[in-house]
Amino acid sequence: MNIFFWTGFDVEEVEQHGSKKGGEDEQDEAKPILEAEDASDSACEARRDELDVVYRIGIEEDMRTEKLLLLNLSNLKRLGGQRVRVGVLGATGTVGQRFIVLLENHPWFLVHALGASARSAGKKYALATNWKQTTPIPSSVRELIIKPCEPEHFQDCAIVFSGLDADVAGDIGTYQAAFRAAELAVFSNAKSYRRDPDVPLIVPLVNPTHLKIIPQQRASHSPPLKKGFIVTNANCSTTGVVIPLAALERAFGPIESCIITTLQAISGAGYPGVPSLDIFDNVIPYIAGEEEKLEWETLKILGGLKDVAEGASGDTGVLAFDLRADSPIRISASCTRVPVIEGHTETVSVRFTNRPAPSPQQVRDALAAYTTEVCPSAPRHAIWVHDEPDRPQPRLDRAFQQGAGVSVGRVRQCPVLDIKFVVLSNNVNIGAATSSIMNAEIALTKNMIVI
Repeated sequence: MNIFFWTGFDVEEVEQHGSKKGGEDEQDEAKPILEAEDASDSACEARRDELDVVYRIGIEEDMRTEKLLLLNLSNLKRLGGQRVRVGVLGATGTVGQRFIVLLENHPWFLVHALGASARSAGKKYALATNWKQTTPIPSSVRELIIKPCEPEHFQDCAIVFSGLDADVAGDIGTYQAAFRAAELAVFSNAKSYRRDPDVPLIVPLVNPTHLKIIPQQRASHSPPLKKGFIVTNANCSTTGVVIPLAALERAFGPIESCIITTLQAISGAGYPGVPSLDIFDNVIPYIAGEEEKLEWETLKILGGLKDVAEGASGDTGVLAFDLRADSPIRISASCTRVPVIEGHTETVSVRFTNRPAPSPQQVRDALAAYTTEVCPSAPRHAIWVHDEPDRPQPRLDRAFQQGAGVSVGRVRQCPVLDIKFVVLSNNVNIGAATSSIMNAEIALTKNMIVI
């Protein structure tokens, strides 16, 4: 394992420093960038802390690479050298198209079936879709015939990714529930089932441990299931903000209160989205249901799973989401739509329960050091921390790490709460398709998906 440790010395200076001996003049020419004997104790301590962060991140990145290699080898052996067949529902829509782009050349998953509305069913994918991605339609799916969104057309798949519109996906008994009943693993981007007490609401960079409720979900189904289940990912604006919140709570303990204002891209409304005359030269200060989703979903995601002494049927060992009952977090959200194509920006202010509150530099270090579950689609840096005063920006930062992580900047003290910052997330990638794919990757490594 290679560990790279930046010392703060220029290579040429190090060579000079090591090769010169003798007089004071020669030693003066070879002075290092930082001399402990001339620096104040506080400056030296700050420098050591900075280098310690760099050192730890370097070790963690090497460990991540090694673990990912082992995961790939393990799954290759487990699957007999074959990739898992997956289906995509809502394949012609914005999120469905992004699923297809992200799954092209995936090491574990192979797109085998595509589902869409009745008007698209029976057509070749290339002819049925109004392709809006920046890369061409993958050759592996161009000729696939679109199927109706019915389980019998996806029986050769083990996994189904749902990019269906929330209103369509909410037709319980026809779509997601039917696929689960047909013993398929459903990873959904729609709002349906997010509040279900047996369905995990997962942001893969935050709470993959909630997958352990899946056996209970199967058992509570009538009739009980052997393979089928539903996992939902969060609303796009929720996803972007809970990642830095989780990092801060891991480092500094519970957050007591949080004020969030979102500036959400028009792609979050799907295609064709908001009419141009409504959004051009304008900001829309209301998105129906968005603030309620953000305020409630955060509690389920940042909360834990607790053992309930006795379930409704008298069974013991029942799991339930605690919704932060033991350490309540008050959240006030204001959600707006802005004339940006892709990338949700959110301004966040937080107050910590524990006193004294961390400094802005401690917050920056904690965000940069945040580590998450290793899987093929996970970003190398879950959170990228900007030092520039004018970052992050949607146009500059939404594609970083293929939109799989979040970017945070402007970390500073808040005169009302404790700390405030700006976070940017790619609403179509980590806010939608990438999260579902990562959820499936983690579920596969934890043997929740039965092949």
